[in-house]
Amino acid sequence: MPDLKNTPKGQDYGDHIKDIQLQLINDVAYVPDIQPAFEKGKIYLLFCLEGASTFAFGPVYQRVLNAGKVFMIYNPDTDLPYRQTLSEGARLVKLKMSLDHLHQLFVPELQDAPVFNPENVNRKYYEEKEIPGELIVILHQLFEIKLPANTLRLFLQGKAIEILSLFFSGSKPDTETCPFLNDEFTVRKIKKAKELLIQSYSNPPTITELAKAIGLNEFQLKVGFKEIYGNSPYQYLLDHKLEIARQLLTQDKMQVGEVADRIGYTNTSHFIAAFKRKYGLTPKKMMS
Repeated sequence: MPDLKNTPKGQDYGDHIKDIQLQLINDVAYVPDIQPAFEKGKIYLLFCLEGASTFAFGPVYQRVLNAGKVFMIYNPDTDLPYRQTLSEGARLVKLKMSLDHLHQLFVPELQDAPVFNPENVNRKYYEEKEIPGELIVILHQLFEIKLPANTLRLFLQGKAIEILSLFFSGSKPDTETCPFLNDEFTVRKIKKAKELLIQSYSNPPTITELAKAIGLNEFQLKVGFKEIYGNSPYQYLLDHKLEIARQLLTQDKMQVGEVADRIGYTNTSHFIAAFKRKYGLTPKKMMS
């Protein structure tokens, strides 16, 4: 894990990533700036991985960013002062860049983020949404990686670009290319399928059972799920289960066999193999 400096800016890798500032924040090392503010004309992505962070704007208004959520903030007119407080165990990743630099990172045909629209350049923009599962894995790597300073610079530069590409690529389902997602009713059914999978992750329904439960045929379910979430229902569920396993191992310090049983594996060796394929480490190595 990169050392977090006990400074107002935490660990700031802005110099290494040129026009993108990357900051890791936790409740132990974070010391607030004297006058913190979101700068005008800058885009901020604030990813909360664990715990919660409260942003107070003025004497009354405040917003809480909980684990698994991301804020996107853009104000073209004025700096936005705030006060930030962190809960115990909080972990956040903060990305900051100019709108122009963000535009330069995308080829024209991929400029589908809301801030890319010309009419939105002079508008305030705020969005809160869930962090995609594949992005959570990458964000956690920023805290857990151990590399020499020279290779750490290259690693963080690549990760900053990877985070941006995944964040903006998943803005909305491609309803034009997928005939099963051209109405809101069908999209709601696909989202219901995801909820059912998460609720019963240790003993999930089969594809046939899931399709019947939401009122779609199996082909519609598979194609629609892939369009919205980028993976098949099975792969999405596997990623979700392994992320739960990672948290149980690193935060709750549960034994490998207990974790395997908790997420529905009857064979511990199969769990270990799946975990290593996803994270590149065995569960025991992840715990150390």
